[in-house]
Amino acid sequence: MKPMSRAMLLLALMLAAINLRPGITSLAPLIERIAEELSLSRGLISLSTALPVLCMGLLAPLAPRLAARFGLERTILACLGLIGGALLVRVGGHHSAILIGSSALVGIGIAVAGPLLSGFIKRHFVGHVGHVVGWYSFSMTLGGAAGAVLTVPATRLLSDDWAWGLAIWALPALLAFVLWLGVPNQRENAHEVAGGLPWREPRAWLITAFFAIQAGLFYALTTWLVARYHEGGLSLLHSNGLFSTFMLVGLVSAYILPWLAQRFDNRYQLLVICGLTSTLCLGMITFAPTVVPELWAVLMGFGLSGSFALSLVLPLYEVHTPLAVSRWTAMMLFAGYSMASSAPVLSGLGRDLAGNYQAPFMVLSVLALVMSWLAWRLRPRGESAAIGRA
Repeated sequence: MKPMSRAMLLLALMLAAINLRPGITSLAPLIERIAEELSLSRGLISLSTALPVLCMGLLAPLAPRLAARFGLERTILACLGLIGGALLVRVGGHHSAILIGSSALVGIGIAVAGPLLSGFIKRHFVGHVGHVVGWYSFSMTLGGAAGAVLTVPATRLLSDDWAWGLAIWALPALLAFVLWLGVPNQRENAHEVAGGLPWREPRAWLITAFFAIQAGLFYALTTWLVARYHEGGLSLLHSNGLFSTFMLVGLVSAYILPWLAQRFDNRYQLLVICGLTSTLCLGMITFAPTVVPELWAVLMGFGLSGSFALSLVLPLYEVHTPLAVSRWTAMMLFAGYSMASSAPVLSGLGRDLAGNYQAPFMVLSVLALVMSWLAWRLRPRGESAAIGRA
């Protein structure tokens, strides 16, 4: 197979990244409607977003092993096929078992593809990590925003059937699958195949803890932010508009912040700023959701998407080889997403128990403050040495 140009490799990376979020975020604007039509509690319907996140955590350690056996690029190809097939199955999503089961399959595909795409960047874009991660996180955020913003209009165009509105997201996954058929597969070096996740590395745990909180916040907001705004006194149309703003603003920070981090060598300072910004915004959404809500939605999109984009960069600066990066990323995703998956469920249960969304959002605000503290702790003494080795 002929080698691909760098531009085509970047396009393949971006198309794959676009498909790592719509399967989850497309549920957010419809979740209250789905819960009512299927007669599901908030705690149970939240499994449609929590299960993918849990799978993304529990199965992430499989990614380096599958890449070692079948090749990194072919494993990503199979994941894109699985995601596309699972989303297509949502045509039958009026049965709750199919809806929740398809969510688990989406999570499996994302779980394996995520760590390997970081290794793909390390392999094909040496010397351009910050720039390419910017495009990678931008594409992932674009997919998430598209799922949140376009699902309702798509549903209306498709006879107002939300099952078809969810299934439409199979199309970009299948498009990415076709493009990845042309990506040359490379086998890993034999001496790299052996080896597990970096459980004994303190910095790996710090990175994982930070990632866990920011992911938990994101998926809790993806599931319940519209409901919190609506409960706070805003119309459903206004609430969906604010959620769309939150997602769309993330496109800017997802691209710009990794570039700034590499350009000015200030990734850890930016992480602290993102954490404190998220804390302030969550506090306002909790206690005063109708006070200039557009401002807090914009700043929340900047802070939370920025923290996600920057967390993706961190393993790339800790180790040297594509498979090693995949292992660090796999640990970050494994433990991080496993913990984060409880956030949407616990938030939904908190709402059921308290009778309102204010109580769980208070907890989310405290978690954002803890995330800020972890960002401050992440600043390494030997940062410049680590960057030089990368």
